[in-house]
Amino acid sequence: MNIQIAALCDAATDYGGKLNILGTFDTIMTNHLPACHPQCSVALRIAFNRIEEGTHKVKMNFVDEDGKFVMPSIDMPVDVHIPANANFLVRNFIINIQQLKFDKPGQYSIDIAIDGRQETNIPLLVHHQNQQAS
Repeated sequence: MNIQIAALCDAATDYGGKLNILGTFDTIMTNHLPACHPQCSVALRIAFNRIEEGTHKVKMNFVDEDGKFVMPSIDMPVDVHIPANANFLVRNFIINIQQLKFDKPGQYSIDIAIDGRQETNIPLLVHHQNQQAS
């Protein structure tokens, strides 16, 4: 299997097998802590080869730099059945996240595992900016 795309973005949609991604980012700037990010999405595009037919489990963990979960893990089962006239199958995964809360600044990671093995991660920096007095 091959993770073709793993991105944190403002929004994502799947339209007839096409993965549409809007506004990828890797940093959140905030003046206040805890910070709340109103809405974002994780967009994944994974290609499976014929030898990988069967049931798989894609898992997403969103953690801070200490390994503490920012939100509950998400398990996404996927059944891979490749048509006779193809050698691979591509699946899109979109995880919409509302009201994401960050208690502290620092490095965060969205870890993606397939069948219990970490395959990739998406880094995120939460940067706290002190407001200057006027």
